[in-house]
Amino acid sequence: MDILLIFLLLAVVAVLGTAFVCFRMAFYNPKPKPADPEFIDLPQGSIYKPYHDLMTQWTRETRQLPHEKMSIKTFDGLTLHAKYYEHTPGAPIELMFHGYRGTAERDLSGAVQRCFALGRSALIVDQRACSASEGRVITFGIREHRDCLRWVDFAVKRFGPDCKILLTGISMGATTVLMAAGKPLPPNVVGVLADCGFSSAKEIIQHVIRRMKLPPRLGYFFVRLGARLYGGFDPESYSALEAAPNIRVPVLFFHGLDDRFVPCCMSQQNYDACTAPKKLVTVPGAGHGLSYLLDTEGYFQAVREFFPE
Repeated sequence: MDILLIFLLLAVVAVLGTAFVCFRMAFYNPKPKPADPEFIDLPQGSIYKPYHDLMTQWTRETRQLPHEKMSIKTFDGLTLHAKYYEHTPGAPIELMFHGYRGTAERDLSGAVQRCFALGRSALIVDQRACSASEGRVITFGIREHRDCLRWVDFAVKRFGPDCKILLTGISMGATTVLMAAGKPLPPNVVGVLADCGFSSAKEIIQHVIRRMKLPPRLGYFFVRLGARLYGGFDPESYSALEAAPNIRVPVLFFHGLDDRFVPCCMSQQNYDACTAPKKLVTVPGAGHGLSYLLDTEGYFQAVREFFPE
């Protein structure tokens, strides 16, 4: 009996320990060290290296633009930070969200340049647990979409009842804005731009586990358990795929056909489930988050045509 009890205790410790490791790997983002003001964060990986010079140029140019720092309090008491770049007073505003473990500056400096070229202002958000914003737990859109709704309310109060807002996101940011758009929105929100978002936390986590050559169902069990025990949230409580049928504003989807991190089929799934006016633009040869860089003019044209104002 004592041996059986010891075995059971060891099994429980092993399960809880494995769940904790999975939680730390998937959802926990440690507090960053104070950044060198001259340092420019660039996405790592061979697919991004050919574009590092252009990304560096975009970041330096965006840093020189006049901007206003803004912040909100989340539903659970965190302070999130953003920067507002005004093109002209009264111009439509793109409220933009970066990807998993990214930063607003790293992932969205090029988007600020695009906004200005299209006559729009840009409000770029550091998501919870990233960069200057508070928090340590990334939730794959579960809590982030509620933060997005807070930013929408903030923008309407800050810029007035006549402001027009376009929700824009890349990667996890795209999933964030899709999930937010599935909830009731003020009439100020006129559309969504979702670039390479995933369909659900479960699907993208299982996809990553498969790429690691591990059993996806067993691996996901421990990841989900870690999220629930140590992060206080359930990855299956909501998803972009669940939100899509409830979206009431036009949605423009982008996705690279050579995306190995978030497969293009996930945007196709979100597109198919969406019942609002919609368009899916796929870019041959583009890896994750590279549609704009690989086909800048085509990207511009699609945005102009779909959101003419």
